[in-house]
Amino acid sequence: MFGDFDFGALMQQAQQMQEDLERAQADLAQQSFTAQAGGDLVSVTLNGKGELTDVVIKPEACDPEDTETLAALIVAASRAARAQADAAMAAAMPEMPQIPGLGG
Repeated sequence: MFGDFDFGALMQQAQQMQEDLERAQADLAQQSFTAQAGGDLVSVTLNGKGELTDVVIKPEACDPEDTETLAALIVAASRAARAQADAAMAAAMPEMPQIPGLGG
């Protein structure tokens, strides 16, 4: 049914892929991603795990009568930083090998 399919080679490829993924995740965890919103009024930094590590808010962004805008700037900066982290993770992911007989 499987012909000359080499399961040992498949297992080796799977192990190598796992090691590559773990290495990519470790490398990514050491990076940080910073994005700004509102013309640099708010700056947010995430680590490679997507955890918030820093928020910088310029004083001119702090209007006590308009906290909604400040909140929106924080959310926008966080989303932009997360998009950077996601793009870095996608770029660091190992390529999936083509496995004969399994489509793809």
